[in-house]
Amino acid sequence: MSGRLEHLRGYRRFAVLATALAATVAALLPAATAAAGTPQRQWTGTWATAQHASYDPGTSEVTVRIPVRVSAGGSSVRIRLTNDFTTEPVTIGHATVGLRADGSAVAKPQRLRFGGKSEVTIPAGEQAASDQVRLTVPARSDLVVSLYFPGRLTHISQHWMGLQTVYWTPDGGGDHASDPDGDAFTRTDSAFPFLTGVDVRGENAAGAVVALGDSITDGAASTANANRRWPDYLAGRLSACSTTAGVLNEGISGNRITAGTDGNPSALDRLERDVLSQPGARTVILFEGVNDLSWGGATGDQVIDGMKEIVRRAHARGLRVIGATVVPYRGWGDWWTEAKEADRQKVNTFVRDGGVFDGYADFDKAVRDPDDPTRYAAAFDSGDHLHPNDTGMKAFADAVDLAGLRVARDCPSARVRLTPYRPSLPAGRATEITATVTNTGAEAVSRVTTGLRLPDGWTARAEGETGTGFLAPGGSRTVTWRVTPSADAAWGPYDIGVATSFRQGGRTRHDTDGVTADVTPVPSAVRPPYRTFATADDAQYAQNDDQFAIWAGGRDLAGWMDEKAAVHVPDAVPASGSVSARLVGQTGSGPSAKAGIAVANDLTAPEKGGYAVLTMSKSYGVEFMTDSDGDGHLDTWAGGGSSYHPAWLRLTRDGTAYTAYASTDGTIWQRVGTATVPSAADGGLDAGMVASAVNLDHPGQTTTAVFDTFSTTD
Repeated sequence: MSGRLEHLRGYRRFAVLATALAATVAALLPAATAAAGTPQRQWTGTWATAQHASYDPGTSEVTVRIPVRVSAGGSSVRIRLTNDFTTEPVTIGHATVGLRADGSAVAKPQRLRFGGKSEVTIPAGEQAASDQVRLTVPARSDLVVSLYFPGRLTHISQHWMGLQTVYWTPDGGGDHASDPDGDAFTRTDSAFPFLTGVDVRGENAAGAVVALGDSITDGAASTANANRRWPDYLAGRLSACSTTAGVLNEGISGNRITAGTDGNPSALDRLERDVLSQPGARTVILFEGVNDLSWGGATGDQVIDGMKEIVRRAHARGLRVIGATVVPYRGWGDWWTEAKEADRQKVNTFVRDGGVFDGYADFDKAVRDPDDPTRYAAAFDSGDHLHPNDTGMKAFADAVDLAGLRVARDCPSARVRLTPYRPSLPAGRATEITATVTNTGAEAVSRVTTGLRLPDGWTARAEGETGTGFLAPGGSRTVTWRVTPSADAAWGPYDIGVATSFRQGGRTRHDTDGVTADVTPVPSAVRPPYRTFATADDAQYAQNDDQFAIWAGGRDLAGWMDEKAAVHVPDAVPASGSVSARLVGQTGSGPSAKAGIAVANDLTAPEKGGYAVLTMSKSYGVEFMTDSDGDGHLDTWAGGGSSYHPAWLRLTRDGTAYTAYASTDGTIWQRVGTATVPSAADGGLDAGMVASAVNLDHPGQTTTAVFDTFSTTD
């Protein structure tokens, strides 16, 4: 499906669906929303996405397998499909649903029928709902929907930013919808095709919350395949209540309130289909406006008028509407201005104090920098200064008052959160990590205790008591631990968890949180056969099994002056051979700092013979540099592109010819360039890992480079 974005076509405006398909095809979903106290014989949405585009896949006889994370559970399930963005009908010859086993495998896939038939043809511009299937669906579990398309598949209606691996059979692969294993699904994509909703009934869901939003709600910049969009975190919070609710994500990247485009209609234009018609919808969280104000050309008054219209129409259908404040975006491209900031503040004042919404979630306050409220705080910023990282997504969900949603009862009052949000822990050394328990409820909780969950071999020592007998409404309690990774812990990310238990309403309740902690290297000895050498200032090294770290200053590497630090093996590369390593990351340096691999007659004396160096730098991407005459100065250069980590780097030698390769995954290699280095023609060559801060224009800066899987081959 690699050509998907290039083949997007056939966009049109959303229209309100007002008729039903014939019974021989399928029934349109009921448009009426559930009122309070609706019996559970009614359907409740547990997963949804806003289809908004189509493309021609150029394929035939294929099956797609779509994993989705549901919010509320049930004892029966159905799916909803749409063919809303095309001019031709689509036929699904066979459809199944089942709980996910692993990857693309499904545990006992159940056949879906439409009006009693296994095959359904959906006319252009319409939707179809499957019949009920008896299937126990646990809350917050993964379902897999499989669809087989007989004959030529002329188009796919899709939601393109799925942030989820979707599995396809190859062209001509045939019907594999009922396969328990996933062996037939050899292609992948990341868009949701045709599937627009999953509904459940038979359990304790009291309705659904619809998140109407743009790319932030859609999950942009959150971790793919991890369900870390803010509506996912909200569903996790609701799942701990005595009666839970479905959470439906109706975000579309680039969406606006005041205007739309083909393939991306405004929130007002899509309100009926994406919100008001959702099964069991009780409450809407409206989180839009940043696109209108930044690049959309709308004024604050126009955004406010659009919000008022959405609230009016939702209230007319019996839905509550929670407004979310517009987040800061200074630094996102060139869109921010003082005038636009004034409009953002005007809109946020309206959301908080305008008296139109049934409540508000202060997303702006949750993520803004207290020292500069026009920007994201660094802990929540994905790096583009508009979209939050996973921690920011969690902060949004935490900012929602569950009681104000009026869809769930008896929710846990206390929440626990860990800080820092991405701690760095030097291997074998203690670092402070703090857990804060906050009582967000209206009544006191008691018997509050808190504990950490650590990787094997780690230790933690609490500074003070880890519990308290009483926590008043609005009160908080912090516990600080000194956490020490095991001395031999591999450098890299680890999950640290925290759990709190407390008494609320006569019973024990729980809440959890987790952060990703990075174990970082500490200078140590390097063991034979590896050696170290430096011409750069303040060089240090570390080795942890097959991991290596280099700290280095230096004004250049393989350029007009040789200032570097190296971990190397003498005489490692014969006349025909190669050297490879994975550059895991590089931090703490200027834009031209370099780290990578090198071969030379003598890495400790580059003037004695030529060299070949392959590095990564922030400014120039992959750089392949050689010194053909052995004078210690750069003669050839090849490379370019963007910088990325981890980076797999490889240099091959065939006599005097050197070829450089780079890879983003260690399997698919791109040739960077080939050069002749006659001066490095004799005997075995030194090979190693090198780093330089290239700090001529950034005096005093150093770089830290981390490597693993260093190897040489004949």
